[in-house]
Parts: sequence; C-alpha cells; structure tokens
Amino acid sequence: MSEANTIVAAARARPGRLLAVLGVAFGIAVTVGNTIGSGILRTPGEVAAQLPSAWLFLGVWLLGGLYALLGANALAELAAMTPESGGYTVFVRRALGPFPGFAVGWSDWLSTCTSAALAAIVIGEYTGELVPPLATHGRALAAASVAVFALLQWRGVRIASVTQELTTALKAGGLLALVGACFLLGGDAAPAAAPAPAVPAGAALLAAFVLAMQSVIFTYDGFSGPSYFAGEIRNAGRDIPRSIFGGVAAVIAIYVLLNAAFLYVLPLGVMAGDTFVAGRAAGALFGPRGDSLIQALVVLSLLSALNAYVLIASRVFYGVSASGIFPAGAAVNRGGTPAPALLASAGIVLAFVVTGTFQKVVAVTAFFFVANYTLTFLSVFVLRRREPDAPRPFRARAHPWSTGVVLVGSLAFLGAAVAADSRNSLAALGLLAVSWPLFRLLRARRSG
Repeated sequence: MSEANTIVAAARARPGRLLAVLGVAFGIAVTVGNTIGSGILRTPGEVAAQLPSAWLFLGVWLLGGLYALLGANALAELAAMTPESGGYTVFVRRALGPFPGFAVGWSDWLSTCTSAALAAIVIGEYTGELVPPLATHGRALAAASVAVFALLQWRGVRIASVTQELTTALKAGGLLALVGACFLLGGDAAPAAAPAPAVPAGAALLAAFVLAMQSVIFTYDGFSGPSYFAGEIRNAGRDIPRSIFGGVAAVIAIYVLLNAAFLYVLPLGVMAGDTFVAGRAAGALFGPRGDSLIQALVVLSLLSALNAYVLIASRVFYGVSASGIFPAGAAVNRGGTPAPALLASAGIVLAFVVTGTFQKVVAVTAFFFVANYTLTFLSVFVLRRREPDAPRPFRARAHPWSTGVVLVGSLAFLGAAVAADSRNSLAALGLLAVSWPLFRLLRARRSG
C-alpha cells in the first residue's frame, strides 16, 4: 500500500477527524481560486492612471508578484511547522497567545464570509444579465450558488477538492483564452489612442508608485489559501510550500500575461482610469458581444473564488473551535468536512446575501486583511526566537530580511488604510474590541 493510501486508510479508521487527503493540485487550485477574482479585470485601469508608462505598468505587476512571493516565503514556514487547519488563527495563537489567535480568527472568518457574499452577489447579477429571464432573480441566484457549494462540501473533502480544481481550471482556461484572443485579434482592433497622462517625476512618481503597488498587492491577496488546510494536506511539510509557491507563480504568470495582452489591444491613454479594462478590451475585439463574454468570464472566475471562500471560512471556524474555546464547532463528519463550521459559515454568508448588509462589513473588514498579514509575519520572528529548535520542514529563505520586508510593508499599508479610511478603520477596531468579551464569555462557558 502506498504512503498516500496508508494515510487515507488511517484517516478513515478515525471518523470524526479531518482527512489528510489533499495534495499539491488542490493547494495550487485554492491559491489561484482564492486570489484571482474580478479584481484583475478592473485594477489595471487604476494602475495605468498612476503609472502611464508600459514598462512601469508591467514592472509594478512583477514587483507585486515578488512581494507576494516574499509573503508566501514567510507563510510557508509557519504552515509547514504547524500542520493544523485554520490558517492565521493557528499561527498567531501559537506565537502570540490565545486571545490574539481568537481575534485574528474572528476577523478572518467575518472578512472571508463577506468576500463570499460579495462574490455570490456578483455571480447572481451577471448571470441575470447573461440570461434575461433570470434578471430579476439575482439575489436568489446568489443564495443558490452558496447553497450548492456548501452542499458539495458537506459531502466531503474529496468532492470539495475536485470542485475547487475543476472551477479553477475553468477560470484559468477562460483567462488564458482572453490572453490568446488579445494577441491573435488585437493588432487591428485597438481603438484610437487617447493621449496618455504624463509620467510623474520625483516625489510625485514615488507617490504614484506606492498607490499603484497598493492596488496591485491587494489584487495578489490570497496566497495564504493552502495554509487553511494544513491539517488535511498529505505531506504538509513538503506539499504546503510547493502549493503556495506554485500557486503564486501561476497567479503572477496569469496577471502579467493579462496585462501585457491588455496593453497589446488598448493604448495606455485608453486604459488609464478605466474601471473595467477587460470589458474595454473585449469590446475592441468582439464589439457588442464583448460585454457578454467578459460577464461570463467574471462568473467563471467567481465560481472558483466562492468555493474557495466557503471552504476557507469553514476551516477558520474549525481552527478557532479546535483550540478548545468552542469544541462543538470542531466536529467533523464522515466525509472529513467540519460540518458545524460549514453550517455556521454558509449560514452567515447567506444572511449577508439575503439582507444585503455585507457591503458595510466588506469595507470594515478590509482593514483586517492587512492586519492579519502583519500579525502572521510577526509570528515568524516570535517563533524563531522562542522556539529555535522546533522542527521546520521549510525555513523562510533569507530570513530575517525577507520577512522583515513584508512585515514593514504590511505595517505601511496598515497605516495607509487607517489614514485613507479612518471611519471604517475605527469600525474595524470596534469589531476587534467586541471579540474580547466574546472570547471571555466562551472561555468562561468552557471552564464552567
């Protein structure tokens, strides 16, 4: 019997535990699915407005990919040395203590659920536009998409894995087909060039570069995907780093190819400030049919993202619960699915979809994406100092310099988020404050 079959058989013999049956293919698929949404179809216009030079425009996407690789480098060490499902909450709890781990899990769960709700709403709206008889049923379509993925995941981790791999393959295929169409048909399709904004110089160029990098890095957000399933990957020490780096490399390749393709079809002056560059490029290539093609591509992209979000949300809830603070939430069904965690996560996503209250929560919890990265990178430093001899199947390359770069970058982006949106940042701190009495209440109930 192979090593993989031995692990599966052992897992089956211990019902009620997560199954260590996932491999690198799933890890790459969840990285790509969790990272690439509709942002790449919209962000290029913002970047072109800031850096209206082809070399600067493409260069900032490569630098954003390098930053993501440095972040993945630090995260891979933590995930490989702590093979427990749950993501940030697991690492931060180990490094900084129970309450920081709970607070990170609480915020990560909320922000992932709101991301899932947003993806589902866009799926419903765009499906309604593609199929006119369904145009008035966007909210119902959104809820149905959440329910379908939740039911598939309920059946078991193997079905969830196949679903993620299939939807991600469709997404990647659709995006690469768009790249191919741009290069094959774009030579004569370019619209009349609009004058490009002047390239800034000096301090203005530095400011423009920082703003562009901020947009690009948020578009790369999602490389943490495999870390949420560290307890379910067959050989975590080996396959988590491969999954994370393989996924980030795939995302970099797709992003750079897409932006080069957009540049081939559209002059920078046309792209600059456009809120939907992909739609403009498709319109130049296919005329009025371009809108429908891009809407279909958005739906394809978001199906993969939605499945990943629901999977990840259930693992965050499981990770918080498995710490002992809410033991009932850590129950696992025969298929290896943390069933109560999935129910809670799908339920809150559906509540956001049906009530439409997620928009405010999305703006508030965006603050937590950067804060969670900051605490995670800090955890690498803490554990290197406190647990120097702990087994580390993967060690972050060029630490502390590589980890220091992303930690300082995260702190800078966190400061920029507070300065740019102080109201929602304060609301985020309010949500964080709520986590303290909730943490105390759950601990009291557990010990009571």
